[in-house]
Amino acid sequence: MALTFELDPSFTPALRDGITALWADVSNAGGAVGFVPPVTAEEIRPDLLKHLVAIEQGRARLLVGRDEEGAVAATAFLTLNDHRLMRHWLWLYTVMVHPRHQGKGYGRDLMATAADAARSVEGVEAIRLTCRGGTGADRFYAACGYKEVGRVPDAIRVAPDDDRDDIVMLLRL
Repeated sequence: MALTFELDPSFTPALRDGITALWADVSNAGGAVGFVPPVTAEEIRPDLLKHLVAIEQGRARLLVGRDEEGAVAATAFLTLNDHRLMRHWLWLYTVMVHPRHQGKGYGRDLMATAADAARSVEGVEAIRLTCRGGTGADRFYAACGYKEVGRVPDAIRVAPDDDRDDIVMLLRL
């Protein structure tokens, strides 16, 4: 069964808690979404709050995927550029699918739905994202049509003596 996606859902405490739990579960399973394990919901909340403020200010949109039981199973944040020379593309942040749903094609569904959402934004012609090297995420995004357009070697330090490349990828819509 596929996920059900919703763009710009009403934000409720249950949704907030669902995203926080998803983010913690993905991080603790080794997902490259801004943290390294172990991480707690309390550590994640400030980062989620930054996304929520951007949504409230009209600078970001939330895409949520729910499983057949209605639980938050996937997310992505589409963040608009406010710089006058860069309004023709947006950022895709915090792309996550719950570990229990890995391998079901839900990641590709999420990326396709995010691209459709970006196409619905007037004037947006491309999506940019970054990913952590050494995780295979760049191969996944390439399989979804993204092209690597930049790489900063050793820009991400996940642990002492474990630096990873910061890879910039782009999808033209």
